[in-house]
Amino acid sequence: MAKTLKMRLEPWQNPKSQPYIHLENVSKHFGRVEAVNNVTLSVYKNEFFSLLGGSGCGKTTLLRLLAGFEEPTSGRIYIDGINITAVPPYERPVNMMFQSYALFPHMNVEENVVFGLKQDRLSARTIQGRAKELLALVNMEGYQDRKPHELSGGQRQRVALARSLARRPKVLLLDEPLAALDKTLREQTQFELVNIQEEMGITFVMVTHDQEEAMTVSTRMGIMSHGRIVQVGTPSEIYEYPNSLDVAKFIGSMNIFEGLVVDTNKDLVSIRCENTKNNLYVRHGSALAMGAHVFIAVRPEKVMLFTEKPPQDTNCAKGIVQDIAYLGDVSIYHVELPSGKIILATHTNAVRLAQRPITWEDTVFVSWAPENAIILMV
Repeated sequence: MAKTLKMRLEPWQNPKSQPYIHLENVSKHFGRVEAVNNVTLSVYKNEFFSLLGGSGCGKTTLLRLLAGFEEPTSGRIYIDGINITAVPPYERPVNMMFQSYALFPHMNVEENVVFGLKQDRLSARTIQGRAKELLALVNMEGYQDRKPHELSGGQRQRVALARSLARRPKVLLLDEPLAALDKTLREQTQFELVNIQEEMGITFVMVTHDQEEAMTVSTRMGIMSHGRIVQVGTPSEIYEYPNSLDVAKFIGSMNIFEGLVVDTNKDLVSIRCENTKNNLYVRHGSALAMGAHVFIAVRPEKVMLFTEKPPQDTNCAKGIVQDIAYLGDVSIYHVELPSGKIILATHTNAVRLAQRPITWEDTVFVSWAPENAIILMV
């Protein structure tokens, strides 16, 4: 008898899984300002969950509510099945790593790392063992006697992380932990954070405004806007299938077209678009009424460039290359259509600049497959 292969469900896909962190209808008001607005959110054990959004969207306030530094105006917060809404910060199974790192300048590295353990009055042997273990974890062996001012930004970040993990919290909260690092160090540290999180088996909740950072480290992300969580999903789900125009514009670059549904069948939806002067086609996703006002979203890397009109001219438009942004590994072409609409097309630089067939002021054709576009309702 052939064996039946069972697909492994992630905790958030399994209705039997219980959330490790659960916020239930949580709101926080500062006077008339509604910083967090009726948020319900579940995070599962051992997740690396990121809260992402623009400035003032409420993500840091939500993190502070989890830490206990702010009290919710309404709603309840649970960790590991226990209602901690009214529990003070020092009694919660949570620790927080601040953006500024907040290291004590008069203490050396080891003293900073074990500060919380001494407050808990653990034995000297336990403290010494934990310090050795944590400094090895963050690759800071040999630096235990240095003061914070003798360390680089990346090293201070590692010390702050070790101190945050010293008391072995159930949940570690990270507030823009990599913001002070340069690009190269930030990229390197992202993977180190993931490795440490997996090794320690601690649930991480991180706040960031950096999309690339969130997509690199997260098992799932929550996109916030005006105090609400507008979409939760894996990085690939949110990038490929944003559920709203705001999310589509916030995550990465996006070409947006506006139009009316003029035809629909079992395979394709046809949308009349003034910007392209012809109909655009999208592979079916859901039922749409004739005449419905919709937006079409296409990622720049899904847009192909041709010097001659392609044989398959579905979703094809003619334009002129106005700008090329050279980023080393990729180039972003800005193609202006006769209507004035600018379309972005991202292409990998497989050959050197002088060898590329398309340059400034060239007339080109842009095209994309119907399955590479999505429809967003107004």
